[in-house]
Parts: sequence; structure tokens; C-alpha cells
Amino acid sequence: MLDHFWQQYQSALPVDHPHRGSRYTAWGFGDSPALMDELGQLVAQGIKTATTSLLWEYEHDGEEIPVVGELSVILSGAAQPLCIIETTELKVMPFNQVDELFAFDEGEGDRTLAYWRDAHQHFFGRVCARIGRTFSEDMLVLCERFRLVYKA
Repeated sequence: MLDHFWQQYQSALPVDHPHRGSRYTAWGFGDSPALMDELGQLVAQGIKTATTSLLWEYEHDGEEIPVVGELSVILSGAAQPLCIIETTELKVMPFNQVDELFAFDEGEGDRTLAYWRDAHQHFFGRVCARIGRTFSEDMLVLCERFRLVYKA
């Protein structure tokens, strides 16, 4: 299913498009199938154009940090492809320095900074517990912006 989805995207591109023949990663937003469904739909609808991740989690899991230009197939909670995004911007900063505009672009809840802080404190609290760390207002997060490039 995933390879078929990727091939559909590739086939829809002009022959000289820079994404032709590119590689991709496949993943879902969040830490539960329900959250993956909810956030994946926001991305597919073009509402969610940013995300925040915890640098400690990349280190703990031995995963590479995304790079600008990277293509990702976004998966639902049932591991079904929903859409494809391209990373357009990356910034590392302390959790407590994420601003209102970035919170709005994440597209979650009422899109306020207060909602973002509360939701992400809970989410990162779960991540920190899993990786043996403690949530801190000044811990480093990776703020990523992306654009929707394809949906079926």
C-alpha cells in the first residue's frame, strides 16, 4: 500500500520534477493511533503545517534529525498513507521559546500558544517518561515547518 501510494505521487509529477526518484520516510504524528489519525487529517487538510519534536527522543531512539527538503509519507493510526509532506524549515530552540505563530501553524486545538503549551507538555511528558528524562521548560525542541505536496 505504501509503495503504491508513493508510486502514484511519482507518476503524477512532471518528468523533470526535483522529487522524481526521491526517497522518503513514512511515519505518523503522535504516540497513539487516535492521535495519528487526528493529526494526520489536519495535515491532509492543509491546516497543520508545522510540528515540534523533542531532540532527546531522536538521540534516545538513534534516529536522524529531519533535513530541509526531506519528503515524508504521513500515516494514519492504521498505518495507511494519508499524504506526503516536504520539510521546509527547521529550528532548534528551548520549549519555552516557541511562539504564538508557530503554535497556530501546528493547527491543533484552538491554535493558541496556551493550548499548544498544555498539549505539548503532556505529550513530551509521556516521551520523557519513555526515554528516562524529565520534562523541562528549557529542554530543546525541533520546530519543523512543512508543506503538503500530495494527497490521494
